[in-house]
Amino acid sequence: MAKDTKKQGLTLLYTGHGKGKTTSALGLALRGVGRGFKVKIFQFIKSPQRSYGEQIALKKLGVEMVQLGIGFTWTKTPEEHREALRIGWPKAKDAVMSGEYDLVILDELNNALAIDIFPIDDVLPINEVMDVVKNKPSHVHLVITGRDAKQELKDLADLVSVIEAEKHYYNEGIPAVKGIEF
Repeated sequence: MAKDTKKQGLTLLYTGHGKGKTTSALGLALRGVGRGFKVKIFQFIKSPQRSYGEQIALKKLGVEMVQLGIGFTWTKTPEEHREALRIGWPKAKDAVMSGEYDLVILDELNNALAIDIFPIDDVLPINEVMDVVKNKPSHVHLVITGRDAKQELKDLADLVSVIEAEKHYYNEGIPAVKGIEF
């Protein structure tokens, strides 16, 4: 028997090495806002020290987007990244579990969970993430994005989309484009 998606929140996971994971999640945010959803977005890698086009647009729609990260792992020390995850993960977890939101997007969470150049399991435990997915309030739709999704999360998700690049302008030497990447 099919789930009643009017009452049953879904878990959607976007992963892969192609461009479009965050963009897909933001499309859902836009659709949800259009349908009266209360939406909140957390970004686990992007830093609040930078400006992002999606954040500017979403603010106009009344959607809060919170950057929890401090940038790519090679831009700061492991201790700084660990501290950002230690502080950020409880904020995201609390928002999901509060039941206050109809749609919560955990952007780049897969990237954070895939960090293997320094330990993160004590500040971002995969078991806690899995518990949130399993025990979130029944009406909450949860979206998780980022490369290298853990198999455990794929197994729990209601939808897994793997986005792969067939061709990318980065390979032609074109850097990140304002309005396209940020």
